[in-house]
Amino acid sequence: MIQLPLHIEYSDKVVVVTGAGGLICSAMVRAFAQSGAKVAALDLNEEAVTGLAAELTDAGFICKGYKADVLDGALLETVHRQVLSDLGPCDILLNGAGGNNPRATTDNEYQHEAREGDKTFFDLSADGVDFVFRLNFQGTLIPTQVFAADMVERRSGCILNISSMNAFTPLTKIPAYSAAKAGVSNFTQWLATHFAGTGIRCNAIAPGFLISAQNRSLLFNEDGTPTARSGKILGGTPMNRYLDASELIGAALFLCDDRAASAITGVVLPVDGGFSAYSGV
Repeated sequence: MIQLPLHIEYSDKVVVVTGAGGLICSAMVRAFAQSGAKVAALDLNEEAVTGLAAELTDAGFICKGYKADVLDGALLETVHRQVLSDLGPCDILLNGAGGNNPRATTDNEYQHEAREGDKTFFDLSADGVDFVFRLNFQGTLIPTQVFAADMVERRSGCILNISSMNAFTPLTKIPAYSAAKAGVSNFTQWLATHFAGTGIRCNAIAPGFLISAQNRSLLFNEDGTPTARSGKILGGTPMNRYLDASELIGAALFLCDDRAASAITGVVLPVDGGFSAYSGV
C-alpha cells in the first residue's frame, strides 16, 4: 500500500486506468482503490494487472484486472462490457498507456556527433515512428471513445491523461515520443472544450523524470554512477532529483475530484521538480 497525500473520498466512483501495469499507473490504481473507488486496471500485461488486483483485493479494496490493448477498439469494447458488469459505468478514465520505441530513437543527441554505424535521424523507421504515435495518441483517443460514452449518458465524469515533459520541450534522441506527447496535451485541451457542455472535465499530468526499469540503463552506468544524460536531466531540474511515482498521486486525486477541481478543465499540470520552469541560467 502507499501513503496517500490527500484524503478524498471516491467510494461512489468507478475508475478505469489504462497502462495500469506500469510504474506510474500502478501507483494510480493503488491510490484510487485506497480512496474507496472501484478500480478497473487495464494493461496488455495481464499478469501484472491481475496480480495488482489480487493484492488490493486481499487488502480489502475493490479492483479488477483486465487484459486490454488500447489500440484494439473491439477488444476495449469487450472489456468495457466486462467492467460494466463487474463494477458499473465509468466515472473517471485515466489514460496512462504509452511509451517509446527504439526504432524511433536516434543514437546521438546531435547530427554532427554521429559516427559511422550510428542510427541517425535519417535512419528512423517510419513504422517505428508510426507505432509511437499510435500508442500514445490513439492509445488515448480510443479508450476515451469507449469509456467516455458512460460519462456522456450521465452528464458527469472526468478524464485524466498522462502527458510528459517532452510535450513542453522535446528531448533529444526521441522525436516521435516528444511529438506524440505534445499531441496528447493538445488533445486534452480539445477534449476539454468538446465535452464542456456535457459535464465532463478533461485534464492531464505532465510528469518529470522518474527512474524505471525501461530507462535505468540510460540514466545510470553499470557501477551505479549517473550517465552524462542523467547529469543533464538533473542539471535541468531545480530540485536536483528524480521523482517518485507516488509524487504524482496528489495531482491526480485533486484533478479528478469534482468538488476540489470543479472548474478546472483543459489544464496540463507539470509535476516535474521545476524542470519546465528552469531556463538553464
